[in-house]
Amino acid sequence: MKGQKNLSRRERQIMDIIYELNEATAARVLELLPSPPSYSTVRALLRVLEEKGHLTHKQDGPRYVFSPTLPREEARENALKHLLKTFFDNSTEKAVAALLDISEEKCSEEDYNRLTGLINKARREGR
Repeated sequence: MKGQKNLSRRERQIMDIIYELNEATAARVLELLPSPPSYSTVRALLRVLEEKGHLTHKQDGPRYVFSPTLPREEARENALKHLLKTFFDNSTEKAVAALLDISEEKCSEEDYNRLTGLINKARREGR
């Protein structure tokens, strides 16, 4: 399975839409794409994503309904690993620090407690 880094901007947009909806037809993807291309272009991109192994389809009458081949959690994990490697030198600390720096909202005491609990759990598990 090829990773998200091998996707064009449009392909990423389509995958985002399909992950958000869990499944979608070409017409639905077209409705939700910013500055949408033609319907035939969306169909072609869906076919390419299927050939790359990112999507699968089932037939619903005359329509194809596309869904991702990877569960959302697995795709999220793969994307985060790629992000860590590419932008943060595989450093969880740098990534968390950047997230805290760019957060538009102040973390609540509950947020800090939850983060502390996750850090403690990771430490106990040797991560």
